[in-house]
Formats: sequence, C-alpha cells, structure tokens
Amino acid sequence: MQLAAATVLPGAKSRLLPATIPFSFFGAAIVFHVVLWAVLFQAADGLATFRGGLGHSLGALHVLTLGVLGSTAMGAAFQLLQVATRQPLIALWPARAAFWLFVPGVVLLVHGMGGGGITALEIGGGLAASGLALYGWLVADNLRRSRDFGIVGPHAWVSIAALFLLIGAGLALVVDFRTGWVADHGALALAHGILGLYGFFGTLALGFSYILVPMFALAAAVPVRWGQTSLTLWVAALAVAIAGALGSSVDAVVAGCVMAFAGALIHIGGIRRVLAKRMRKRLGLSFVLIHAAWGFLLASLVLGVLAAVGWLGERGPALFGFVAAFGWLLTFLLGILQRILPFLASMHSAKGGRAPLVSELVSQRALAIHAVCHIAALAAVIAGIALDQTQIIRGGAALGFIGSVAFAWFGAVVFYFVMRPARPRAVAPTAAMER
Repeated sequence: MQLAAATVLPGAKSRLLPATIPFSFFGAAIVFHVVLWAVLFQAADGLATFRGGLGHSLGALHVLTLGVLGSTAMGAAFQLLQVATRQPLIALWPARAAFWLFVPGVVLLVHGMGGGGITALEIGGGLAASGLALYGWLVADNLRRSRDFGIVGPHAWVSIAALFLLIGAGLALVVDFRTGWVADHGALALAHGILGLYGFFGTLALGFSYILVPMFALAAAVPVRWGQTSLTLWVAALAVAIAGALGSSVDAVVAGCVMAFAGALIHIGGIRRVLAKRMRKRLGLSFVLIHAAWGFLLASLVLGVLAAVGWLGERGPALFGFVAAFGWLLTFLLGILQRILPFLASMHSAKGGRAPLVSELVSQRALAIHAVCHIAALAAVIAGIALDQTQIIRGGAALGFIGSVAFAWFGAVVFYFVMRPARPRAVAPTAAMER
C-alpha cells in the first residue's frame, strides 16, 4: 500500500517557502475569521431574507469567502503546490505582492459593502482582484511546469479557470453598483456565487483533499478513477448550474445540483474507503470537523434544489448560502488548518534546531473550545435563519466569535514556534570535551 504522504513528504523541507509567505496568509485568515462572526452579528437583522444587495450580510459573506477562504487558499496553494509538484514558484515577489494587494483590498471591499461607499467598494474590489489574479498566474505557471500531479492537477486547473471567471464576474458586479449596466444583476450574482463557492474554493478543496486527508490519516492514496469520475460530474454540474443561473432556468440549476451531489458522493466515498484502512486510528477533532463538512456539502446541494424550486420560501437562498459557505467550506477549512499549521510549523522550526513536539505546537484546549462553539454556532444560525429569529442568529454569531478567538489562540501558539529564534541542537558531552 502506497501512502499518500509518500508522494508529498520526501524532500519537502528543501522546498519550503520562507515562512513569512504562507504564514502571512494564514495569519490574515485567522484574523478575518474573528472579524467574520462580529460582522455576522451585525448582519443578523436582515440575514434570514438576504437575497443580495449592499449591506452587512454581503460584507459578512465576503469576509468569509475572500478574507478567510481566499487567504487560506493562497497561502496553502503557494506552499503545498511547490512541495507536491516539486516545482518552485517562478519568483517570490509576486506572492508577497499578492498579499499586500489582496488583504487591504478585502478590508476596503467589505467596508464599502457595509456602507463605506461605492468608491471604497471599487478600490477594494480592484486591489483584491489584482491579488487573486497574481495568485492565479503563479499557480497556473507552477502547474504548467509540473510533470505529473495526479488527480489533484486537473482539480487545480478547474479551480484556476473558475477563479478568473469569478474575478471577471465580481468586477462587473462592483462596477454595476455605480453604473447599472448589467442587465440582470441578480442572475450574475448567483452565477458569481456558484463560481466562488463550488467552482474556485469548492474544487480546490476537493482536489487538496486527495492529498491532505489521506496524508494526515496515514492512509493510502485515493484511486485515480474515483477522482476522475467525481471531477467529471463536478465540472458538468458547474457548467449546467452557471448556465441555468445566467439564463434564469430553474431546471438547469436543479440538474446542476443533482450532478454535483453525485460527484460529491463519489468524492466522499473514495476518501472514506481509504480512511477505513488507515494506519492512524485516532484522528482527533480535526476529522470531526472534516466529516461534518462533508455532511454540510451534501446538505447544501439538497437545499440548493429546494431553494431553486421555491419550497423554502423567502429564507431559502440565505439558508442554502449559509450551509454551503459556513457549514461546508468554513468547517472543512478549519479542520484542515488544524493539521496544516502544526505540520508546516514543525518543518520550519526544525531548521537549524530541534523540531518541536506536536504537543508543543497544538493547544488541545483551544481546539476543543473552538469545535464545540463552531458546531453550536452553525446550528443556532441555521435555526435562526429557518425561523427568521434575529436573536437566535445573534446568539449563534456570539458563539462563533468565542470559537474564533479560541482558534486564534491555537494559531498564536503555532506562530510563536515558527517565528521564534531556532534553538541550537544539543551537543554530545564527548564532542564538547574534544573542542
């Protein structure tokens, strides 16, 4: 049995980026995660009936998709692709420039959405789009130079293609707030949402799952045919659903959700098959979140069908969007970050000194508090949206905020070990006497 880790770990330390590059993005994501729940608390009044338009609800969505998911995707892809493809980035300065364009851009964009004005919205959108475009160019160049990246390669290419379409649609929507030139703003916004949640972030999450989940569980790699079948259905679903959104075709949106559900089932089934024969028996809290995220993925597609046909009433779009963005993608990301951060920190901390123990890097109490608060927050906000109860939504957002602070505590411990001066290796007594 060939472990998934065997294709990634050999020589990984020699292909590490400077720690400031990936950990800058991860640090931004952790800060945005705390901000996210605070903004959602503000957005509670209109969240249940949110169907688009400027305001705190739109701001909260973009703190999540761009601030948390986008920052993490950029940091992870820059580092993990270089390790997995064995190809270095063409240069380091574009990755640093992407950070300084993207993060301030997200702050300005969200400020504009929340009432800061159209000018802030436009400047922020332009900066964030520039950072994402730099990221897309770097990743595409890395993939172009890699020889064999297995099933993850096609997922990454689909994700990058969706990213550039996402950037174009997003800029068009930003400009439309001033000019009103888009014929159907709502249809384009729906297509933009599908491209973001399921096209860019979703496909990237599915692709990296084939490396990260088996690697952290010490399991075999998922058979390529499972990934190929899943991806084929997923891409077809994206194409049909986006065409349906742009053409206001309920049937096409429903068909896209059904195909995506089938592709997701195959994806989850393939990974669960190899996890059943894993070498590491105790997977910890991170895999509780990952399994929960898979359930939310399937639930989001069911809700997508119900919302499209109007069976969920006026609260259907918000319920669907929250389950997809917060339930699936955020939960999955937080589960994976619990493993990625200590993994990378250990490799960086080992340079020039002893590698820290995992117990030193991970605050289990912080992660336990976060997991309880996160799941409770999701349940409360979903109930609040379904019942259109602002106070329940606010209670859920408050729980999410507490959980995000606990996760930031976990992140601070990891960052300490990355940024501290390396400890010198212990010298054997006999060697010391000889000197």
